[in-house]
Amino acid sequence: MRVLYRNDGSWLDIPGMRDRGQRLQILCRFESVWMDSGLFPVYAILYVKKEGIAMLQIKNLTITHKKDLRDLVSGFSFCLNPKDKAVIIGEEGNGKSTLLKLIYQERLVEEYVEYRGEIMRDNQILGYLAQEMPPEDQKKSICEFCMEMPQFLEWTPGELKQAARQLGFPVERLYEDQKIETLSGGEKVKLQMFRLLLQKPDAYLLDEPSNDIDIDTILWLEQFIKDSPVPVLYVSHDETLIERTANVVIHLEQRERKTKPCATVARVPYRTYVEERMAFLEKSSQQAKNEQREYEKQMEKFQRIQQKVEYQQAVISRQNPSGGRLLKKKMKAVKSMERRFEKEQENRTKVPDTEDAIFMKFGEQIQIPAGKTVLEVEIPQLTAGERGERILAHNIFLRMRGSEKVCIIGKNGAGKTTFLRQAAKLLLERTDIRAAYMPQNYEELLKMDKTPVEFLAESGEKEEITRVRTYLGSMKYTADEMSHPVRELSGGQKAKILLLKMSLSGAEVLILDEPTRNFSPLSGPVIREVLKSFGGAILSVSHDRKYIGEVCDVVYELTAQGLIPVSPEYLDTPDVSQTTSPRRNR
Repeated sequence: MRVLYRNDGSWLDIPGMRDRGQRLQILCRFESVWMDSGLFPVYAILYVKKEGIAMLQIKNLTITHKKDLRDLVSGFSFCLNPKDKAVIIGEEGNGKSTLLKLIYQERLVEEYVEYRGEIMRDNQILGYLAQEMPPEDQKKSICEFCMEMPQFLEWTPGELKQAARQLGFPVERLYEDQKIETLSGGEKVKLQMFRLLLQKPDAYLLDEPSNDIDIDTILWLEQFIKDSPVPVLYVSHDETLIERTANVVIHLEQRERKTKPCATVARVPYRTYVEERMAFLEKSSQQAKNEQREYEKQMEKFQRIQQKVEYQQAVISRQNPSGGRLLKKKMKAVKSMERRFEKEQENRTKVPDTEDAIFMKFGEQIQIPAGKTVLEVEIPQLTAGERGERILAHNIFLRMRGSEKVCIIGKNGAGKTTFLRQAAKLLLERTDIRAAYMPQNYEELLKMDKTPVEFLAESGEKEEITRVRTYLGSMKYTADEMSHPVRELSGGQKAKILLLKMSLSGAEVLILDEPTRNFSPLSGPVIREVLKSFGGAILSVSHDRKYIGEVCDVVYELTAQGLIPVSPEYLDTPDVSQTTSPRRNR
């Protein structure tokens, strides 16, 4: 049975129209058709978006971790409105990705959390981008991946070309047999976003879309989020991207040693939220300190009065009954004063209860003489593949001296990680310099079955275990998290373990592949300050514009022609690979 109807999004004045909150459900009788069993009316239900009404509603949501019985979110309520570009921020392990997955589909998190409350999607189509592409999808070809979507065959070539152009992805590549696992990080993100576009979603849910993509793709992503005609709810650690796109901030905190979850929703840009929050915390803290000082003065005065009356009561003669009655009245007044002070103390401004920032540092004694050559590497031909069949770049030369902090940027697939691994191998073999390496894939160095304490306290001695637990505590680990296998920890928590191991090793040279990619926007400033003040040398690969601008002294772009100096002030200029780009130093 086929019913033809006009559904152009215009308002229809039809009896039976009912407001369902997010859309209007319209029940229309179009015609009657004759079937073998008689004459039956044909109905169609039209769903028409109503502007200005929430696209997604969450009411009194509580999410509890099954293993720790710890609440990640408690009593959280939120409405995603049509023009919202909402970012979820919070420290590592606070449940940001879990919340996003739960909003999309409960089955994604049912193994490790349970929840209560309401998530009202009301027939909305949600486009979800996972933090990591499933391994089974990466084994497919680009064409197979696209053909799985029925819309890929239903859309006209012109529509497909327009969607691909919107993503900056050549439409002809959609039909290629190239395996997805061979694509760069940015290409994988764009391909997944293309599939989401095919669904014509009512809202986008993006989990760390800026991870593993180059600066040009990040600039594209910023524009995509800003121009999106539908709301976007996303998690990101890229502070610059958040500052330029978010108009709503959802801040998930775990206060009092991760025993008290708190969620703040602020409908303001991110930088405004941070500035207002810091101003509020500073003002409240100062007011609380002033009131505490005033209270202590009052109590000091009160105690002198109380002691005086108590002394007078102790020495007064029994032959002076009128004096005794007077002192009893005085004591009654003193007790009344004490109760008034206690009540005032309850109502005084409290020091704001917030999630404390992480704390870490490298040894202050680490210094490298300015003239000492830390690294001198020359690679005539940088290759990739099992037999080196793929040539990535020619004539690479890099010299580092003293405490230089060097950053390598470049397009996805240019060979930055390949080059960094070769440089790390040379530095780790040196006997005159202590070096430490943090790969992009943490599993290369971490022992996933061990706990953080077991991994860091290699000797197993009680004194070392105590010291490691103290350090982990300063990095915001709870006692439960210290006893979890590393595989159960978030990306940011794994990154903390590697940074802490570097700190304990006394390394003079740090080799870092995307060091800030898994740290929250609130931890980012702390990490950047630690690395900036590090007395040794740093060789890193990064696409984090805040990190590059605040930490790095020298920036190179890795191209097919080798390493080319880059002017940091032009990092926001697209098409860095073009020879005419103003990013290049002449």
